[in-house]
Amino acid sequence: MTLQILICDDSAFARKQVAGALPQDWKTQTQFACNGIEALAHLRQVGADLLFLDLNMPGLDGYEVLNAIQTEDLPTMTVVISADIQEQAQQKVIALGAIGFINKPVDSTELASLLSEYGLYQALEAKTLTESNNGTNDPISLSEYLQEMANIAMGQASNLLAQLLEVFIHQPIPKVALIERCDLHMAISAIDGNAHYSTVAQGFVGAGVSGEALLLFSDSSSEEMAKLLNYNDSNSLAPEIEVLLDMANILFGAFIKGLGEQLDIKFGLSQPSILGQHKQVEDLLKQHKQQAEQLMCIEIPYELEQQHISCHLLVLLTADSVKRLEQQLIYLTE
Repeated sequence: MTLQILICDDSAFARKQVAGALPQDWKTQTQFACNGIEALAHLRQVGADLLFLDLNMPGLDGYEVLNAIQTEDLPTMTVVISADIQEQAQQKVIALGAIGFINKPVDSTELASLLSEYGLYQALEAKTLTESNNGTNDPISLSEYLQEMANIAMGQASNLLAQLLEVFIHQPIPKVALIERCDLHMAISAIDGNAHYSTVAQGFVGAGVSGEALLLFSDSSSEEMAKLLNYNDSNSLAPEIEVLLDMANILFGAFIKGLGEQLDIKFGLSQPSILGQHKQVEDLLKQHKQQAEQLMCIEIPYELEQQHISCHLLVLLTADSVKRLEQQLIYLTE
């Protein structure tokens, strides 16, 4: 029996990884969807025995796809494959009918074990694989490659912060773009130009890749974050600085570590420094306006569910680092 498989992920790099992790002796026909809307259209019109579903997608996310499958009673089994590894995320997808949850990047042994548990796979079957136009042969750009890696690293950082604060953190979609350093303040999306922020910076370097991580933390979030971190005197200056440094240590450390693990690079980190407090973003980043250099910017806007807390993590990679990563991409996609 040939199983009909649908892989849904907005990242071409992730679709390639999932397809590559499927058992090589599994008899399947595999199709691909770039987002939740495409996935539901395929399930309604063609159907699929098994859906591998990402959670964090634009337009229609994985939770909404699972809800539609339940509501419409679409005949498919779903395995969620996501970088959002928070316990609450896993509980939500199981409650919505998923038969399993697998962390990104996919471990082929773990995947085969789950498939065997549900009687979907037995070893030594003859495999036939067919691909749609959205399949694994699509060319992958450096931006797509970095976006998926940032997605996985972000998930690790969010999970660490969620455990510490005992909250659920909404997983945004990382934004990756090549920009001029002098235009950095204009490139940050979803920033209120009239609001005030405080900023922490930390440099990192390893194996020909270097850059700087910036945390933009809104002033309106400081008091709420101080409460979550159980600081007693949230009106004094000391807790404000402690909040900034604690947030930076958690997010920088986990994110850079997660990025390095995927690149097989051990990054060294400089000491974090506070660039400024209670200023508009343009003033906080004015030092960048004086420099003519292209950067690869990874932007992650964090939000804490049911909390009035938001912050932006920016990871800026140098032009030389971009060249190094382009070489890495050729190696990983061969």
